[in-house]
Amino acid sequence: MKNGIILYQSKYGAAAKYAGWLKETTGFDCIETQKAAPEQLTPYDTIVLCGGIYASGIAGISFLKKNIGKLKDKKTAVLCVGASPYDEKALNEIKTRNLTGNLKDTPLFYGRGAWNESGMTFGDRTLCRLLQKSIAKKDPSTYEPWMSALMSAVGKSCDWTDRAYLAPLLAYLEY
Repeated sequence: MKNGIILYQSKYGAAAKYAGWLKETTGFDCIETQKAAPEQLTPYDTIVLCGGIYASGIAGISFLKKNIGKLKDKKTAVLCVGASPYDEKALNEIKTRNLTGNLKDTPLFYGRGAWNESGMTFGDRTLCRLLQKSIAKKDPSTYEPWMSALMSAVGKSCDWTDRAYLAPLLAYLEY
């Protein structure tokens, strides 16, 4: 049995759902990033961070960056969770922005999350609506995949989470 821990940071629940599914499948321990202490990483061979994407940043990535010394010689991976459909170009941009320095070679995986405007904070809902208004001024034929997804979700509650998104990560973890 492999010895691992799943760190997660989830604002609206999708990343937590993926972390729970990973825990069920792997038997790894699981803890919210905000409740984790660096010394807790020491006994583990494998560390997986599962975090939502907010404004192109991966929630919880700062914990890994601050504790990079504890990651040496450990199998490490990041699962980011977002509302957009999978898009390789967008995922590469997320990787370039978030996995820098000693984390640049860390494998990045993607799971599609959920969308629920009524459950968002006032600030997040306001920012999303401003972004939607900005995109609405564009020709729909020029939309990037994330723009199409955002515009199609207006006024809806959607849950795109699916265990199938975990397959590439599980293969990397050898499960």
